[in-house]
Amino acid sequence: MHILFIGDIMGRPGRDVVAAELPRLKERLKIDFVIANGENAAGGFGITRAVADELFALGIDCLTTGNHWADQKEILSFIEHEDRILRPRNYPPGTPGKGAGLYETRSGAHVLVTNVMGRVFMDALDDPFASVAAELSACPLGEGADAVVVDMHAEATSEKMAMGQFCDGRASLVVGSHSHIPTADAQIFPGGTAYQTDAGACADYDSVIGMEKYEPLQRFTKKMHSSRFTPATGPATLCAVFLATNAKGFAARIEPVRVGGRLKEALPLL
Repeated sequence: MHILFIGDIMGRPGRDVVAAELPRLKERLKIDFVIANGENAAGGFGITRAVADELFALGIDCLTTGNHWADQKEILSFIEHEDRILRPRNYPPGTPGKGAGLYETRSGAHVLVTNVMGRVFMDALDDPFASVAAELSACPLGEGADAVVVDMHAEATSEKMAMGQFCDGRASLVVGSHSHIPTADAQIFPGGTAYQTDAGACADYDSVIGMEKYEPLQRFTKKMHSSRFTPATGPATLCAVFLATNAKGFAARIEPVRVGGRLKEALPLL
């Protein structure tokens, strides 16, 4: 199976580059299932019904999120009924939405996707490792699912890598989100789980992690808040991770994907 995990989509520039590049990537890489982190898709903060529908229409099968998942409050009115949008599973019981979903591909294969949030330098939530373990036990790779993907939305690289090692031999892919910078550590662990610390973002990289430069620089250099953050509007790069699985659902191949915008292009060859 071929799976594409697309990094954090930053506002309109991120959605535009996904619209421009995803059809070509799906055809070139023979993609069976597409996951994207959409927590910044609406103006850089959260996601709306209209934006979600736009992304689904582009061919995205599942949207994960992170700490900004509820910034657009309208999501609370539809996330309970929209199985294709996940919020971090380790939010407290009673939080609207869910943190994992089992999805069927067009060929009839089943993909388990779970989304958790780290706790280092972030909000104090329930244990992400226990949350992932519960999903892996309830729907084991090779039994309940043909592939298992974990989106670890976290600040600390150590916590992300620890999640990858924790899931080794039980998941097809553990990939980090949130940092918006694609990392160069794509690998397959000894137990067969593919890993990359951060998929990067779909964003203009002439920016500060996808945001217009002026306001972040004001806050860093002068400790002054002059306006809200807004997504940078230059040409965006689509950053993603390509995964190929074997017959048992473990990783046979993982490669970074970068197309468009300022970053050096990286396209797997089939």
